[in-house]
Amino acid sequence: MPELPEVETIKNDLRPELKGRRFTSVSILWPRMVLSGSPELLGEQLIGQHIREVARRGKYLVFRLASGQALVLHMRMTGSLLLRSASESSPDERRYVTAVFGLDSGQELLFCDRRKLGTVALVDSEAGLDRKLGPEPLDRAFTTQKLQGLLAKRKAPIKAILCDQDVIAGIGNMYADEALFSARIHPLRPANSLSHNEIDKLRNAIIVVLRKGIRNAGASFSDYRRPSGNRGSQQNAFQVAHRGGETCSVCATPIVRIPVRNRGTYYCPKCQSDATCSGS
Repeated sequence: MPELPEVETIKNDLRPELKGRRFTSVSILWPRMVLSGSPELLGEQLIGQHIREVARRGKYLVFRLASGQALVLHMRMTGSLLLRSASESSPDERRYVTAVFGLDSGQELLFCDRRKLGTVALVDSEAGLDRKLGPEPLDRAFTTQKLQGLLAKRKAPIKAILCDQDVIAGIGNMYADEALFSARIHPLRPANSLSHNEIDKLRNAIIVVLRKGIRNAGASFSDYRRPSGNRGSQQNAFQVAHRGGETCSVCATPIVRIPVRNRGTYYCPKCQSDATCSGS
């Protein structure tokens, strides 16, 4: 699933191409992806609108429109966005297309989604996103004290809490595993058992791994691609994520995969020992 670094990369790639552009056509090939109203109504409301800004909130991509409305896209498990001229796109690229947005530049924005779980919605306000999403981990307001307050009353495993979008926006499986490894915290530790020092290390680790993921244009394991069609390279820099059975680069212990709230979770059992109540 595209997480914060992948969606941020898509935003950064699309912004110079789409800012100021106008939607000229909308073709929804998978009607269930439209969250509110009909595909026909979405097209009627969207055609002719200018894109004022391309933004991100958590794992959501947001096109802010001149009308004050916003087109909100969520790529879910296998979604990606490709920017092509009609003559450039290949049959293979169009194989899993669920929506096509035509632009006054002559280009098309293709929403590709092999599992057809991605969504699109035209909303009058972004307030709904803010109500259901936690703070952005790369904002200045995401301090150690802020994270400590978020974790204080939560007994669930810290890995599950990091992936909870109501608590912190944008972190998912891959970057949660990487941050916990960097902070040397076992993924099953109850969130409220972390000491102030551990929380400070974790907060710093979250920021470092997310920024590194953005610098490397995200991680391409299967479906994720940049709008150009190019792959990201962050998968080559992961320490534990998706490396089950390989040896830890720090201590040479085999990396283990366990389920945490039905999420595949990778960690080093030596570097991240299960010191549940010890703190540090």
